[in-house]
Amino acid sequence: MNETKQTQTTIQKISSMKGSELFQKRIKEYLDRRAFTDPQFAERYGNEKKSIKECCDYILGEVSAAQVSGYDDEEIFGMAVHYYDEDDIKIKHHSVQRVVTNQHVDLTEEEKAEARAKAIAAYQNEVRESMKRKPAPKPKEEKKEEPQLSLF
Repeated sequence: MNETKQTQTTIQKISSMKGSELFQKRIKEYLDRRAFTDPQFAERYGNEKKSIKECCDYILGEVSAAQVSGYDDEEIFGMAVHYYDEDDIKIKHHSVQRVVTNQHVDLTEEEKAEARAKAIAAYQNEVRESMKRKPAPKPKEEKKEEPQLSLF
């Protein structure tokens, strides 16, 4: 039960974050892992003249200049590593207003079953409501044939 509360708290924190905050968090997590496994990168990552915010601005500038809407995670992470690899990198002005990130949250089997039950109940309620709203079909009016007048 304690895991359930912890997972719900994590989900609430993630959903309350702005896209740019979550983006910075994801980039930092990746770079931290990379620095842990790659000593050469760790040295460059420790450069005090560089920051995660500036790194994300660099990535957004590159994305904005390329005018492409979607990127693979590895492409974005590659740009982040490149930012730390280069000493004289130029950060382009960007017009990116919204950042969408993929965030995977592991749910327990109990949480999955609960979410499924809630989704089914919501769907059933929606169907019931839509059935209540539909008016009864009106009886079709029969066309009365009008006799044609004869001129002869």
